[in-house]
Amino acid sequence: MQDYRSLPKLRDSISHLYVEHARVDKEAQSIALQDKDGIVSVPVSALTLLMLGPGTTITHQAVKVLADSGCLTVWCGEGGIRYYAHGLGETRKGYKLERQARLWADEEKHMAVVRAMYFKRLGLRNLKPYNLEQLRGMEGARVRDSYAQMSRETGVPWKGRQYDRSAWNRGDEVNRALSTANSCLYGLCHAAIISGGYSPGLGFIHSGKQLSFVYDIADLYKMEVTVPVAFNTVKEGPEHLERTIRKNCRDQFFRTKLLSRILPDIDELFNLGERADELPLDDWPEDEDPARPAPYWGSDRDSGGEPW
Repeated sequence: MQDYRSLPKLRDSISHLYVEHARVDKEAQSIALQDKDGIVSVPVSALTLLMLGPGTTITHQAVKVLADSGCLTVWCGEGGIRYYAHGLGETRKGYKLERQARLWADEEKHMAVVRAMYFKRLGLRNLKPYNLEQLRGMEGARVRDSYAQMSRETGVPWKGRQYDRSAWNRGDEVNRALSTANSCLYGLCHAAIISGGYSPGLGFIHSGKQLSFVYDIADLYKMEVTVPVAFNTVKEGPEHLERTIRKNCRDQFFRTKLLSRILPDIDELFNLGERADELPLDDWPEDEDPARPAPYWGSDRDSGGEPW
């Protein structure tokens, strides 16, 4: 049985890899990508996210080795723009999801998490007098100022955020660059959220979508990571904009050590004075044996017995 504690830590992993028009096969305990130019081996034990774009086929054994290695697989549209489905992350623990759900369902604690998120973005300590709509307005002003500032610094014209998925090529370069960069960021945050045992759907600021919490967390990093990448890449004028954006995002994720920050940031957002009664991550039995039976009521720590 796979010992999940033996896998590399998420923070030590490669961020993401996007593949299109290729075949993905198992190769030993890794995978191999094959296209018209040849075959490339990929060490999936150190990969966090594999994004499968159009024209991709993948074998059953390749999916299995990806899951065993704790690499999240996402099926997406061209350039990673549209999200279709995802595979299973490496964690089997449920207590972090339960913690997230308690905070989400409690109105007072829900707003405390919202304020903690806006504090990380705005840097203002006393946010209690403001309701959600006021906080969104403050954040909107900050985002508009950031776009305008990047436009002045790079000389890239900025006419506002405009994005139409049905008319992708009619968008200007900087808007297409931002969408491409953000899709890479969403995938990375999604992989971290799943790996940490949280739900991507239980959002605090965003709501109503299966990726609401992904958008919440990604928004913490956009002004630092994807916005500079998008504007600076457009300034360089590459021939293949979307492909260059994905490569530059990967480099920026590495420079900012983003993978090492996402889960600690989520834990910090959720650390609102609740009783710390969880087991340490490395002592959670469900990760040692994903098929291990669990009691219907409570955990083994509470009941000390087997399920009915």
